[in-house]
Amino acid sequence: MKMRFLALATMWCSISLFAQDYFPKNDGVKAEDLNYTALTNAKIYITPTKVIDKATLLIYKGKVVATGKSVNLPKNTVSIDLEGKFIYPSFIDIYSDFGIDQPKRATGGGRTAQYESSREGFYWNDHIMPENNAIGVFKYDDKKAEELRKAGFGTVNTHIQDGIARGTGALIALNGKGSDADRILDDKSAQYFSLKKSVLKSQSYPSSLMGSLALLRQMYHDADWYAKGNVETKDRSLESLNTNKNLVQIFEAGDKDHVLRADKIGDAFNTPYVILAGGNEYENIPDIKATNAKLIVPINFPKAYDVSNPFQAQFLSLKDMRLWNQAPSNPKVLEENKITFSLTLHDLKSPSEFKDKLATALEYGLSKTTALEALTTVPAATLGKSTEIGTLQTGSQANFLITSGDIFDKGTILFENWVQGQQHIINDKSLKDIRGNYSLSAGGSTYTLSISGEPAKPIAEIKEGDDKRTSTLSYENSWVALTFHNKEGDKIYRMTGKVTSDSDNITGRLILPNGTETTFTANKTSPYSEIPKGDKQDKSPLVQPVTYPNVGYGYASRPKQETILFKNATVWTSEEAGILEATDVLIKNGKISKIGKNINAGGAIVIDATGKHLTAGIIDEHSHIALLSVNESGHNSTAEVKMEDVVDPEHIGIYRNLAGGVTSAQLLHGSANPIGGRSALIKLKWGASAEEMIYDNSPKFIKFALGENVKQSNWSSFSRFPQSRMGVEQMFINYFQRAKEYDLKKKSGQPYRVDEEMETLAEILNGERFISCHSYVQSEINMLMKVAEKFDFTINTFTHILEGYKLADKMKAHGVGASTFSDWWAYKYEVNDAIPYNAAIMQSQGITVALNSDDAEMSRRLNQEAAKTVKYGGMTELEAWKMVTINPAKLLHLDEKVGSIKEGKDADIVLWSHNPLSVYSKAEKTLIEGAVYFDLEKDKQQREAIKAEKAKLINLMLKEKNKGNATQDPKKTEKEEFHCDSL
Repeated sequence: MKMRFLALATMWCSISLFAQDYFPKNDGVKAEDLNYTALTNAKIYITPTKVIDKATLLIYKGKVVATGKSVNLPKNTVSIDLEGKFIYPSFIDIYSDFGIDQPKRATGGGRTAQYESSREGFYWNDHIMPENNAIGVFKYDDKKAEELRKAGFGTVNTHIQDGIARGTGALIALNGKGSDADRILDDKSAQYFSLKKSVLKSQSYPSSLMGSLALLRQMYHDADWYAKGNVETKDRSLESLNTNKNLVQIFEAGDKDHVLRADKIGDAFNTPYVILAGGNEYENIPDIKATNAKLIVPINFPKAYDVSNPFQAQFLSLKDMRLWNQAPSNPKVLEENKITFSLTLHDLKSPSEFKDKLATALEYGLSKTTALEALTTVPAATLGKSTEIGTLQTGSQANFLITSGDIFDKGTILFENWVQGQQHIINDKSLKDIRGNYSLSAGGSTYTLSISGEPAKPIAEIKEGDDKRTSTLSYENSWVALTFHNKEGDKIYRMTGKVTSDSDNITGRLILPNGTETTFTANKTSPYSEIPKGDKQDKSPLVQPVTYPNVGYGYASRPKQETILFKNATVWTSEEAGILEATDVLIKNGKISKIGKNINAGGAIVIDATGKHLTAGIIDEHSHIALLSVNESGHNSTAEVKMEDVVDPEHIGIYRNLAGGVTSAQLLHGSANPIGGRSALIKLKWGASAEEMIYDNSPKFIKFALGENVKQSNWSSFSRFPQSRMGVEQMFINYFQRAKEYDLKKKSGQPYRVDEEMETLAEILNGERFISCHSYVQSEINMLMKVAEKFDFTINTFTHILEGYKLADKMKAHGVGASTFSDWWAYKYEVNDAIPYNAAIMQSQGITVALNSDDAEMSRRLNQEAAKTVKYGGMTELEAWKMVTINPAKLLHLDEKVGSIKEGKDADIVLWSHNPLSVYSKAEKTLIEGAVYFDLEKDKQQREAIKAEKAKLINLMLKEKNKGNATQDPKKTEKEEFHCDSL
């Protein structure tokens, strides 16, 4: 029993308590190393900006004791002469999963619906796991640690990369000679978050980006409620979240726009995130800089595409081609804009790729000082560990690199990586760089020998005249082994030689093909150069300029307001004035300034509109363009999600809609659930940010839905309520009753838990938010009006409403508007009774009627949809035109700003080549607030510019392939065109 105890004690000591001086020593006679170590005569980078030449670094017990030119060395000091060599602090990776097993996707059973959690005593949503601690599952792997050390890293900040709230990370020293007791610098170094749900959990919510953002907001509300002692039952998730809120908070965004989304969440809850970027921040630097967030920046720059096959190359988007060309400039652009950032290995296939990627960033303009800061002092400061790691100042951990020269030069050799004072040899310090060109004398002949590659792994090329010979080379401990074949390839010459210490020449023994032994000599004729002969010109990368947005058809600069006078146009006012012939319209300061005859131009740009038509911009009441996700289907009510969170300012649908005369749109949630998400009302400002597109003081809307989609009859889900139209009605009643009770408690002054879903529904009850409801069947339309009347509010708009003609009188009495299709019918069962006279019939009953698209293609042709009402219903041209201008403006409560040509309104107008209701008419100019966002002539120029730019980038990519650099296969990337039922 005693022996068993001693064995267990010894094992425990070796595993976890090596550094504890009070633990009994039961491992035999073993003296502790109490010597100092002095590394002398080196060029030492104490910090990236504090450098001392011919200096000494003195270390003791894994810490820096002193650094300088005159360091007093204790008697028990072991000195290592590093004449001609450099010392740098070892690198730090702040975003790693070192020592953590990759999470594996949950299998079997599919996603569980509603609120079903697999855990008790934790937060209701399984993807919120702040109780997780990386240290609990961490397992040191010295094989991977060695790969990291070879790349120059001495410390990593690791965590479990799974879930939306991921728990805490651990700061680990890559010390292969110590124990975890030595290596673990901090077992709770940071708290981590992301927008990605767990692959280990099967709970269905959230099923979208907007759902993830909404869940994070609700999580913080709930954490605050819990912290105030308002919850009787224990919630280990919220306790952990609150306990760790003072740690560094790190958020994985992974894209320039997600950086902004993450920062917005952080600002809302007073949580400054350190954000993992996406490498494309250069595309939106002003907004990125405005966040004031510290970034963690990957350098996983994409490979060039193999465009040698013209058929495959034609599918490449300009955006993807530009990303290859522009992404390496991202660190430089961040540096120029004084944005604080660390560099990370994240998303690289192997740490061995890091050196080349970093060299590329330096080639594109990143300074060496900033690069070193981004790998040492910045990550250390970000983690609050500046006194421990990242520098070689007194008291810091003895984590440092010994190199042959400037660490960022391609020819530099990394000799050693010391971690916590423990030496890890990468390459022999006596290794000499033998790369260069030689004259090789062997076997009575003279050859040209060129040695290139990495200093520690050189490669040889041997030529006799112009004939290249097959050869191999190995190099170790100053000894060279070289073989090459004769011209015919059937005889081999074998050589072994040593690099002479007093020169760069190589001499040694040669074995001829017939077995005769003789000597060879390789005399160096010129040093190694990365740039081939005859290619000495400036090699600065040819980086394409960024456009706004940075895709095809983006503009060199953002459109600006102009003073413009349209002369002699046919003006469709969409007001009582009707259609005005030969009329002038003056645009000034983003507004419609004057309408009339013979207006004085002043300093305005004058556009002759004779024979052309001027209208207000088209407004699409129901659109799904420019979104990153459209349905949050995880719950039957998702009133907490915001379409404003997922506006995609780079979506080509914006530009195409401008080309069709559309200037505003309501971006709606889909129809996967009875109560959907909150709408985004946007102006299609191509080149602006998502925030800039959203209407100032935007009216509040939400999407509701009825019919087949919400009861899931067309996507075979049987685990989520409701499953019938009866269930839909009861769901509405239940949620509004809960919202009513919530609102009463809130107004009473009692403490209450902030519930974003109930907040939204309460706004409906209070007349502060308006419902736009997806609808088809008469009975359901009638049902929702009755539910609304029961709770004393009015439905704002029934959208689609293809059976509206059956109950137009009841709709008028209720006070609801309609936004419908012109002539869609019979595309699914519940629209079998649709008729093309629907719009005209509803309008005849005094209902405000608009025409919507619900389709990215149709939204470009809403002018033609309006024209159909002239045929189906005998409407006048002006009344038909109102259905896509002032009527949708009224439904969206925007008619004081847009929807008609009236003095004082926003200058959102379109110049048409012909009558706007004609299929032959084209939008020649589309203006928003007096800025031209689409111009037909400019569009023609852009098409040619895109062809030219693609040709230029293709030639650059072909050069990359010809150089022998790795490439990737072309791929076709297209953004999904969403519809109501897109999941």
